[in-house]
Amino acid sequence: MQLFYNSDIKKGDTTFFFDKEESKHIIKVLRKKEGDKVFITNGLGFLFESEIILASEKKCEVTITKETFQQPDSFYTHIAVAPTKMNDRMEWFLEKATEIGIHEITPIICDHSERKVYKIDRAEKIIQAAMKQSLHLYLPKINEPVLFSQFVKSNSEGHRFIAHCEETDKKSFQKAITKNEKVILLIGPEGDFSTKEINLAIANHFIPVTLGNTRLRTETAALVACHTLALLNE
Repeated sequence: MQLFYNSDIKKGDTTFFFDKEESKHIIKVLRKKEGDKVFITNGLGFLFESEIILASEKKCEVTITKETFQQPDSFYTHIAVAPTKMNDRMEWFLEKATEIGIHEITPIICDHSERKVYKIDRAEKIIQAAMKQSLHLYLPKINEPVLFSQFVKSNSEGHRFIAHCEETDKKSFQKAITKNEKVILLIGPEGDFSTKEINLAIANHFIPVTLGNTRLRTETAALVACHTLALLNE
């Protein structure tokens, strides 16, 4: 099955038009024709099975033949991660985390951040492409970048953790998490969180954790955490 994404399609729609760019891709590149099936999601858990009734490169029209809804996961993974200096490493994380099943991502700007500015336009496209490729029906949310201090003070829901490398008392992340819970995890930059940031997080009820015995790159640590939560909740 090849999955298309469009946020405009909604529950109860009987017909739908693709825009010019998507129509050209469907008709010219994929060589779809009238009568062919097309599967669409709006990223909100809905799967729309449709049939092409107008095979135009400028305006491909489909009729909705079947609509199904997938219940959301019983758990929620929110990774707040410092953008990497090399943008392709951050993009790799976004792609793989979407495939695994992350729910929300927030880029955080930290004291030791190598990248202080992060634009999410391209990130949104990468997430959409990964969602379609992996046949997920829920589009992960990516937030605008926020300062570390602002984030830890404004996110109080769920189980909150901070992964850092300082030689202090920390719990094993794998042993600290439980099934069917909302988890927020802070992942720092290559230079790690500053001591000031760690203390601020702890003061705001984030639990210090370790992701293992080896020192991981930022994007690797974030992906390991995402995968650990996915496996726990299988």
